[in-house]
Amino acid sequence: MTTQIFLASTLYGTATLAAALDTGCFDAADRRILLVSNNAPTPETTPSVDAMPGFERLRGRFDDVVSWNEAIFPFHPGGWSPRLEDVPLWERHLRLAWGLGDDDVALAVESVQVQPALGVAQIFTDAPLTVYADGLMSYGPTRTKLAPLVGTRVERLLHLDLVPGLAPLLLTEFGVEPEIVPSPAFTKVLAELADTGAGASLQADTGAGLPDVERPAVLLGQYLSALGILSAEEEEDLHVRMLTGAAGLGHTRVVFKAHPTAPARFSRVLEREAEKLGVDLTVVERPVLAEVLFQRTRPALVVGCFSTALLTASALYGLPVARVGTETLLDRLTPYENSNRVPATLVDALLPDLADAAAVAEGRRGMDADALAALVRTVGFAMQPRVLPELRPAAEAYLRAYLDARTWRYFKKRRLTSLGLPGGIPARLGFLPHNSTARRVVRRARAIRRSLGG
Repeated sequence: MTTQIFLASTLYGTATLAAALDTGCFDAADRRILLVSNNAPTPETTPSVDAMPGFERLRGRFDDVVSWNEAIFPFHPGGWSPRLEDVPLWERHLRLAWGLGDDDVALAVESVQVQPALGVAQIFTDAPLTVYADGLMSYGPTRTKLAPLVGTRVERLLHLDLVPGLAPLLLTEFGVEPEIVPSPAFTKVLAELADTGAGASLQADTGAGLPDVERPAVLLGQYLSALGILSAEEEEDLHVRMLTGAAGLGHTRVVFKAHPTAPARFSRVLEREAEKLGVDLTVVERPVLAEVLFQRTRPALVVGCFSTALLTASALYGLPVARVGTETLLDRLTPYENSNRVPATLVDALLPDLADAAAVAEGRRGMDADALAALVRTVGFAMQPRVLPELRPAAEAYLRAYLDARTWRYFKKRRLTSLGLPGGIPARLGFLPHNSTARRVVRRARAIRRSLGG
């Protein structure tokens, strides 16, 4: 007997698995189990994947649905891992609880380098692994040095083709081959969800046959203040910039997809601003995939910061997109190896700035595939030099040739210096940042420049 266990923590990831199953990306099995994990900070107050609107449309792909939260209660999925000496006990316990018996088990997990996927992989020590990508992070490097006992079991990386022509860096240190989940299969699965949850309350095809300025613009909220990247006030200002930017391009109807856990005041600030601008604003606060909004409203424009949905809108639905705030985000992300860096880099490098009306109107792309691949490899090496040491020569060549006013936003001088890369402080001047006299001279020079208005 063979049993496949699919670990999912989001409806988007479950839809990706459903599309992969529909197109034969997985071999036949005697049994398929969907293992759902609620990774929210307080899972008790947040609906799990299997409680999300639309889940029942995907449920039929699996024989059983079980909960990881229940299996490891009272521990939190994001912070618990099995002790090495307890692994055999945990495998025996889970085989009994899930009725696995002596079945051969194969795993499909997301984000194998962190919990809960890592813990599941460690418990089923002999199971071959498929990693599937839930968003843009697969284009970046593996965020930590993965233990060979796990990494060498990964047979492939399934991902959506959100950036055509760009190959993922994730798990390349183990020679893992990427495999694309066909886009038509994914959009077909998403179409099954179009009339569920909050999407059902939106008029279908509201933009059909209307001029662009009469079709709604969709704004994507992400709740970056919860990640400590922006303050709550800065995030409110980011949303207002999205709204005023869309209104400035002539859009009089706007749909704001609020993050499900964002505070209500975010919506109230937007509602007041919309009233000033004379914009008809609809706030969608109930959990719903952004792709459902795309199908129901056929927006004339999709605006966001660095959401994966910006690239699903562009690559899978052919919708106009624009970005806001990515330069600030790139500057704020800490540490440098923050796993959001590559998604933010992709959105910033590819999509037009909302403030550039001509670029938005023309759907102008920032970089071609080759230039983007070279940039991502360089950022990836700077993020994880121990994981991808073979990328050093390519990174050095890129920085010597292309580090300029436009590309500096993707790097930090301190990071380049610590890695001995072009653009960092030369080694012979490395003593300066630690020299108190030099620091005083620099501060004095800056003060004089400010006083002169320079």
